[in-house]
Amino acid sequence: MYYSVAIDRPIRTSSFSKLPKPELATRRRQLSQRFFNPPEQKNLSLNASSSGPLLNLRLPRGSSSEFRSQRVKVSSDDAQFASPEEKKKKKKDVVQAPSFAEFITSERVKVVAMVALSLALCNADRVVMSVAIVPLSLSHGWSRSFSGIVQSSFLWGYMISPIAGGTLVDYFGGKVVMAWGVALWSLATFLTPWAAETSLWALLAARAMLGIAEGVALPSMNNMVARWFPQSERARAVGLAMAGFQLGSAIGLTLSPILMSQGGVFGPFVIFGLSGFLWVLVWISATSSTPDRHNQISKYELEYITNKTQKSSSVENKSKTTKVIPPFRRLLSKLPTWSLIVANSMHSWGFFVILSWMPIYFNSVYHVDLRHAAWFSAVPWSVMAVMGYLAGIWSDMLIQSGTSVTLTRKIMQSIGFIGPGIALVGLTMAKSPSIASAWLTLAVGLKSFSHCGFLVNLQEIAPQYSGVLHGLSNTAGTFAAILGTVGAGFFVELVGSFQGFLLLTSLLYFISAIFYNLFSTGERVNFDEPGISILHNT
Repeated sequence: MYYSVAIDRPIRTSSFSKLPKPELATRRRQLSQRFFNPPEQKNLSLNASSSGPLLNLRLPRGSSSEFRSQRVKVSSDDAQFASPEEKKKKKKDVVQAPSFAEFITSERVKVVAMVALSLALCNADRVVMSVAIVPLSLSHGWSRSFSGIVQSSFLWGYMISPIAGGTLVDYFGGKVVMAWGVALWSLATFLTPWAAETSLWALLAARAMLGIAEGVALPSMNNMVARWFPQSERARAVGLAMAGFQLGSAIGLTLSPILMSQGGVFGPFVIFGLSGFLWVLVWISATSSTPDRHNQISKYELEYITNKTQKSSSVENKSKTTKVIPPFRRLLSKLPTWSLIVANSMHSWGFFVILSWMPIYFNSVYHVDLRHAAWFSAVPWSVMAVMGYLAGIWSDMLIQSGTSVTLTRKIMQSIGFIGPGIALVGLTMAKSPSIASAWLTLAVGLKSFSHCGFLVNLQEIAPQYSGVLHGLSNTAGTFAAILGTVGAGFFVELVGSFQGFLLLTSLLYFISAIFYNLFSTGERVNFDEPGISILHNT
């Protein structure tokens, strides 16, 4: 039920939100003063009608034509009036959405391409051991359970760094933290051959150092995407970045056997380590933490990003200026936070189990040699890179078409969990390596939809704490990954079957999908003030 502004002459009408009478009287005076000089102001009367109270404003004859040329805009807060000249200026100030060609060639896409390349190096460095573990186990006489411990040593470091890394990202920005992270993990990769020749403890320490450094990668990616991309493009941007992440798995698994045949077991560690140092030099010289600090960005692109991200930018700038300590207690008191923690945990469990054990799975179950085992394991990650980007495009299209952010994230995450759960069941029944690779490809490809689910959701429920929130969920995810990676080795030794562990993983996927759909949201969650749960986006 609304109050209407009705005029005796045939001109536009508008409406007030229902207001108390004292406040309505104040608004009437403001309305009268806005249009007429004091001598021309007339009294307004309040009359009843079947549709609600009508506010009648009687105009002098000479004022009708002037008033008719102006449009009345009345909101629930106040009345705003725009003249034709003001409307033209406002229309001119609106920055049109970029075309596909403009988007692809924009500076923000160049930035996310560099992020994607860093994530490719990140994953390539970690998967080298998945291939090298086979000859290393044979030469050192390691059991399956001990091989799992060696592979999980990366995760020991990875578990402790995301929270600290996320806090550093929120404080210093993604550019600086990412540069240090890539430099340190490249050094750890480069030193791995020396560590392996020195002692087992040195090897475990080098892998743990790799994990510590790589813990800042995804929080930095989230920070850069939040600063450089409006919400309507973020799923696409994350899809591009994570495409690089998955291609890193494919590159590492494919090139490692080739590099090992040419330069020995430790050849790929040296090559990928040196590549990381080169990336750091380009990153420092060619990117900036925010669009307004970039010296090559066009005025059009800067205006587009600024206009589209005005609200989130103000939150981020405030956070950066005040250096607020993250409210960990409140972060952990909200169910949307736990939906992200559960989703990240399940995503990491499945990711590292597949990443670490599939070469050994194909080698032991289907008796294929190391190079073919790595190839069968690499193909799914290439498909995941493509499907992740397509999922990002679809996710952005759903939001742009009017689908709520919450529903969009739940659709993406459901596909990202239920799809792999079904595919892993099919994998356990595959009779040939080709069919097994097809099921594995389907599982990993559908898994990429999670990047447009919980991974983007981190930026939406708390943009000012996206880094530390990602760190919290990633730490839980790393613990789950350690449990899954080490547990798989012990499970196979005790039960004698990889298939049983894959069925357990499938069941966990289904349970996690239900939890996320029950408790997640795409709306802003207020972690700063007790008693208020959700702030709706406007």
